[in-house]
Amino acid sequence: MELQASLILIAVFALLMVIGIPIAISIALASLATVIIVLPFDVSVFTSAQKMITSLDSFSLLAVPFFILSGIIMNNGGIAIKLVNLAKLIGGRIPGSLAHTNIIGNMFFGSISGSAIAASTAIGGTLIPLQEKEGYSKTYSAAVNIASAPTGMLIPPSSAFIIFSLISGGTSIAALFMGGYVVGILWGLAVMLVAFFIAKKNKYPVIPMVSFSEARKIIIDAIPSLLLVVIIIGGILSGIFTAIEASAVCVVYSLFLALVFYRSISLKQLPGVLVQAVQMTGVIMFLIAASSGMSFVMALTGIPEAISNGILGISDNKFVILACITVILLIVGTFMDIAPAILIFTPIFLPIATNLGIDPVHFGIFFVFNLCIGTITPPVGTGLFVGASIGKVKIEKIIKPLLPFYVAIVVILVLVTFVPQISLFLPNLFGL
Repeated sequence: MELQASLILIAVFALLMVIGIPIAISIALASLATVIIVLPFDVSVFTSAQKMITSLDSFSLLAVPFFILSGIIMNNGGIAIKLVNLAKLIGGRIPGSLAHTNIIGNMFFGSISGSAIAASTAIGGTLIPLQEKEGYSKTYSAAVNIASAPTGMLIPPSSAFIIFSLISGGTSIAALFMGGYVVGILWGLAVMLVAFFIAKKNKYPVIPMVSFSEARKIIIDAIPSLLLVVIIIGGILSGIFTAIEASAVCVVYSLFLALVFYRSISLKQLPGVLVQAVQMTGVIMFLIAASSGMSFVMALTGIPEAISNGILGISDNKFVILACITVILLIVGTFMDIAPAILIFTPIFLPIATNLGIDPVHFGIFFVFNLCIGTITPPVGTGLFVGASIGKVKIEKIIKPLLPFYVAIVVILVLVTFVPQISLFLPNLFGL
């Protein structure tokens, strides 16, 4: 039955995706088509609908709409230029300083907005034209922006870690956040190292030094935005509020910055911001519901156990199994967004990791890291296409300049995957 169910699930899902059906609807219909082989049609429909609805009855899910709303407020609140100026100040004396500014800006803005696409658009859209004027290669500028954009999905607050925590059965969000800091910063530093050597070779210029008074003004302007991360993480670690409550604090603070401090959003614009947040939340919630239905179907038909036995049949060596999971996730990440990939594959791979004695926090971090890489790799990585569009270069021309960045990122992935203490150091330090 496992083989028959797997074939039906994969075949129906693939067919619906090929003909252009939205992924959430494809998941729901593929799940229904599969459960029909086990249960009567009326019971299948009722049970599937029930599982989809009850999956959304979770207090932890409140963090998703709040963090989405906070990110949209930040995106529309003119925060990007202040972070760009700070990034210029930090990376301004390094060869290829505008490229390093792009990388640091993506790390700052991505962590605040929680979106690689938002960071790539806001920061890359501002800096790539400036790099072109300074004589930087268009493909180099676009490659730097694409390679560094996913760092914001690892550096907290990250909705990917919240979803993983929910699906994994309650892995500590605070621990995932702290581990995400380390691996996200390592990713950014790896991209900066490659960018440095390429800039040195091509003799790209540095940004002229600014005066002390200008530097002080830039720092003061950026501090309120950066304080968001400090408040959120500090509040969670000190026990003032939980990670879920932190998402609501995030919204309040973002509104304060946009409406009162920077005055970059007016009250008239708020309804549009709220509508945008509702639309994005609706998409993610429907994905979660549909994926929960699929998880139920897979559990009912024994698919995860069959896959687990198949993978464990390859080897009983933990490192070999981790390598197999890594390859699968890298492939999955190229054609599937992070949220549905987490929802579908966590119930399959987490039990395998648990059986091997792998810490759930370590597994969650390397799991999300893999999927982040998939967003910027061919054939259909969304981050790759958006970044190429922003840089105004063709996909076929951007792949070669991206290769050294891919190598550096994969080196960090290997370290994160096979050296657990890299991702567990901070969580253990804070007793999480």
